[in-house]
Amino acid sequence: MNNGENTMLHKKLNWWLVIAMLAGLLLSANTGFAKDAPGAGAKHVCAIGGADAFFAVVKNGADLAGSLVEAAGSKYTWIALPNYDNIGPDMVKLIEQAVALQCTTLAVPVWDGAAQAPALARATKADVKVFMYNSGLPLLENGTVKAYGYYGTDEYKAGVAAGEYFATHGSSNVRCVNTQPGAVNWQQRCGGLIKGATSKGAQAGEIILPAESFGDAAAISSAVQATLAKDPTIDGFATGSSADADAVNEALKVMGSKAQTGGWDVSVNIINRILDGKQLFAVDQQGWYQGWLAVSHAWLYDQFSILPADPVILTGPALITADNAETVLSGVEDGYR
Repeated sequence: MNNGENTMLHKKLNWWLVIAMLAGLLLSANTGFAKDAPGAGAKHVCAIGGADAFFAVVKNGADLAGSLVEAAGSKYTWIALPNYDNIGPDMVKLIEQAVALQCTTLAVPVWDGAAQAPALARATKADVKVFMYNSGLPLLENGTVKAYGYYGTDEYKAGVAAGEYFATHGSSNVRCVNTQPGAVNWQQRCGGLIKGATSKGAQAGEIILPAESFGDAAAISSAVQATLAKDPTIDGFATGSSADADAVNEALKVMGSKAQTGGWDVSVNIINRILDGKQLFAVDQQGWYQGWLAVSHAWLYDQFSILPADPVILTGPALITADNAETVLSGVEDGYR
């Protein structure tokens, strides 16, 4: 076993050790611990989540933690965002729904700080304890949003790493395909990617599409083909979701382009493309782990005032390349990655 494999094995063991420890604490509540605690059974943990394949994996982690929350005598509710077309106003409505449902804690991604911060402040005033996950780290750091914790990746660092990887692996002119313009995490991704690529001597920029084009293969393909027609020197495309990645790769086939692709999130298609040499890398943020952490930590604080010493727990970024793609494939197939 080489050093890289050994490090990854230790990371996997540590990850499952954390899950086992949290599961043990949650399950211990079901055997009498929670029932003897003040307010036991009166807690209601809610989580708001997105509407794509990545969040299906996030929900798997959240739901497993939620099942243990329910086993301990509390309540768990997953609140789904229908789509990303009108993300700011829709997230405000879902935060208000959480208050109306009398959620005592709320795990929530913050994609639109201007819209969500006031709604979350009102939720806090209504005695809802707010935990952030997946997106919004800069807003916690600068005080725009008050929350007990953040569980997710540092998207700017992820973008820098992605841009550097493109530039050091053969791409000299890279574009970030942005189908969620204005979203906190996507701004960080594309901004970081441009910084990382240019710092290594490559050119970089964005292809900005309207939010309703997220996952729209026809719209994404058309935009990529039009961009390549104007500038055939583009030799790298970064995407922000697995659906967008599929669309870009199909567009490149149509154009006969040899441009490299890489981007955020993982799927069976993405991992197989990496293994087949048809995609350069994927940025992994461990969505399942984000869902698990958000729900379990929200309940642990609500029930027992337990919090980690550092409010920020990072689940990424990590790059999946041809060197390590095989090791994560089974987790992707089983809905854990």
